[in-house]
Amino acid sequence: MPPPKKSFSYARAKVLAQWRGVDYAPLEKARATPARLPGAVLPDLMKELRLDARQAEAEVVKVWNALIDPVVTAHAQPANLHKGTLFVNVDSSVWLTEIVRYRRKEILDRLQHSFGKSVVQKISFRIG
Repeated sequence: MPPPKKSFSYARAKVLAQWRGVDYAPLEKARATPARLPGAVLPDLMKELRLDARQAEAEVVKVWNALIDPVVTAHAQPANLHKGTLFVNVDSSVWLTEIVRYRRKEILDRLQHSFGKSVVQKISFRIG
């Protein structure tokens, strides 16, 4: 009596894979892992991708013009936010000096008041 067709084809495929040098271990592991509901996977995925932090970073750049004095925003625009440091490009050295000397604290206070001290910890201004 011949073996069941399903086990025979699987065994044949496994022998051919070994002969060809193909590793079936990842595929077998994926088949053995049961499927999970999206609700169980999403919280861990959100933490791993840091989507909450990235959303806050994007919000800072979006609301810059509404929070900061229009005279300053005409000459300074945020470039990005990385690990709590907001990088701001300023169009001239004169405005860089003006902002760093007289307006840095005010800008930082407004951003921290709106987003929290954990999102914007410090500001780095540069000509660019």
